[in-house]
Amino acid sequence: MTLPSKLSIAALSLSFLSPVSALAVEKTVTSQYVDTSAYLTSEADIEAWYQLTRSLNQNFDAICGDTFCEGEYSNIESLRFRCSVNDQTGQLGQCVWVFAASNEEVDPATGAVTVDAQTWSCQVPLAPSTTIQQLLTALAGTSPLYATLPNTQTTIYEGLGDCL
Repeated sequence: MTLPSKLSIAALSLSFLSPVSALAVEKTVTSQYVDTSAYLTSEADIEAWYQLTRSLNQNFDAICGDTFCEGEYSNIESLRFRCSVNDQTGQLGQCVWVFAASNEEVDPATGAVTVDAQTWSCQVPLAPSTTIQQLLTALAGTSPLYATLPNTQTTIYEGLGDCL
């Protein structure tokens, strides 16, 4: 075999390696954040999530009239409790609880109703690196609004005090 043919064989073998290295680069998986409902897969975890959101709504309804629902907005309603989860690690990105309320006034002379609508997006005071599993465990039960959040000394209730 002559030197040029050895070089040709070497060049040809290198050309076969290029697609393989390109495929290796394409297989690099980047994590992203998804909604909790897209992350949880087991029936037990899904039920724990829905129980948590139901219990939070019930807890809020039970205390609203004596706390947050006094004053200008007496009809605050919970709209949704939502969290983002890293799809690779299970760590929470953020949890927010969204509320809405309104205050209506009737003009006695014209009958016109003036509506002052308000919304709040209350961020849950999570500790960095909290996972969805830690949150589900810590807030399990009938009073998640008052349960201490993982790796913190605070509760969702205390976080609402800074928001509503």
